[in-house]
Amino acid sequence: MTHDKDGWADAWDAVAGTPDALNIAYEALDRHAGDGARPALRFVGDRDVTYTELTDLAARFAGVLRDLGVARGETVAGLAGRDVLQFAAALGAWRAGAVFCPLFTAFGPDPLRARLALGRARIAVTTTALWRTKLAPLLDDLPGLTVLTVDGAPDPAYDRVYDLTPLMAAATPAPVAATRADDPAMLHFTSGTTGTPKGAVTPHAAAVAQRATAADALGLRVGDVYWCTAEPGWVTGTAYGIVAPLALGATALIDAGTFDPARWLDTLAAERVAVWYTAPTALRMVMRLGDAARDRDLSSLRTIASVGEPLNAEVVAWAEATLGRPVHDTWWQTETGAIMLANRAGAPPVPGAMGRPVAGVTMGLVDRGDRRLVDDEGELAIMTPWPSMFSGYLDEPERTARAFAEIDGARWYLTGDRARRDAAGAYWFEGRADDVIKTSGHLVGPFEIERALMAHPAVAEAAAIGLPDDVAGQRIKAFVTLNAGAETDDLDRALRAHARRRLGAALAPKEIAVVARLPHTKSGKIMRRLLKARELGEDPGDVSTLEDPAVTTAP
Repeated sequence: MTHDKDGWADAWDAVAGTPDALNIAYEALDRHAGDGARPALRFVGDRDVTYTELTDLAARFAGVLRDLGVARGETVAGLAGRDVLQFAAALGAWRAGAVFCPLFTAFGPDPLRARLALGRARIAVTTTALWRTKLAPLLDDLPGLTVLTVDGAPDPAYDRVYDLTPLMAAATPAPVAATRADDPAMLHFTSGTTGTPKGAVTPHAAAVAQRATAADALGLRVGDVYWCTAEPGWVTGTAYGIVAPLALGATALIDAGTFDPARWLDTLAAERVAVWYTAPTALRMVMRLGDAARDRDLSSLRTIASVGEPLNAEVVAWAEATLGRPVHDTWWQTETGAIMLANRAGAPPVPGAMGRPVAGVTMGLVDRGDRRLVDDEGELAIMTPWPSMFSGYLDEPERTARAFAEIDGARWYLTGDRARRDAAGAYWFEGRADDVIKTSGHLVGPFEIERALMAHPAVAEAAAIGLPDDVAGQRIKAFVTLNAGAETDDLDRALRAHARRRLGAALAPKEIAVVARLPHTKSGKIMRRLLKARELGEDPGDVSTLEDPAVTTAP
């Protein structure tokens, strides 16, 4: 077990709120009123939005929520990508005491329907294009949802769809709601191996940990130009793309363009970025530029940090040699709400390691079965509480209870990640303890993929796994068995197109294999680990529960 001595006292002292009264929107915007002319958001190739301007947009959006009858604690979903009103919606929702739920714009209709329904979303903020292609077909299934479009009214035939801009112009700015630190503020959906996505609820207190870790782990300072490349639909894009930089008084760089490694390096140089927080997948693609990455002036860049998936040591060394700065890896989860492990900015990173615990965090390695702490390798666990710790999974008390364990007189959160700890106290990622797939920094639950594939009339059963990939970390491969009499002509292309329509590009498998049968346990559960072992040529391990031992080698 390792413990960092300082606790969270200094972090609480640095914010204006207390456990009795704290609001993320106030911490991110209103407390900077004296420096309101400073840019809060800088949109590449477009304009700056000052703290004063963003505060007004957030206050007006909160006024719109009031006018639409949205009550405190109700859910506002954001599906507008990098539009300025996505940021205003998040900050305005917190200002109003509502819960903000970011959604990834690349999701297909099935993932969106599930998340909007589970979150009981009252409002969805989106673009007209996304409304037409993704939300319009769902509106009848979501009778409590009102849609606000950021770029015009899409269709007067719908009575629950409004153009947001005139509503904001007419709204009276709303004051900051008197929320408590433990009031719900964010709803992020994260995938599991079975069942529907889990809705992790995060409180307003998360701003304390997000601000503190941005300063400590990332080295972010007041007035810095800071670039978090995560899409606003993911937890990193909310916690470290909105809350952390604004709570610190930095300028958050927003790039709405498509990913291009050379253009990203040009942007770092042209915008004089001081802190760059990105994904290992992106860094590996930048690395492919080789020596061509050298000819930019990156003298303003103090910190390059990564998150979302294991960072290989080669990238760390390459960045130091080519870009003049090493990469500082960090680790955290949706449930933790903020960075828990870090190779801290300003100190030499340990290449390949996730890092050491940030101040105030007690980490340990656990044997889940025996409910005991172990010394060298086990499931990564965190002693509770900490300010950004999730309050629980929405409407799932039993699932929440399974995420925690009482060990040695303390309550620990069990992360599902296996890790080892070296003699110097650094933690190293060893893999997931379950079948969740980690691809390009995102957790993807196999069940959602399998359910969508089985909706195709040709498919009888499906199983999805993650396989090693040099760029994405893992790529998704699915295996399907077919119904009797299924048409097989051009089936591979048809299944992949079906998956993309149902799931969107983020979740759809890149490869689908038709097999004669899938491995099942005697109780009927598909053994995904057996499929993975077979693909990798590895020992399948204990197969005593396998229904048919011949399936261990047969495709």
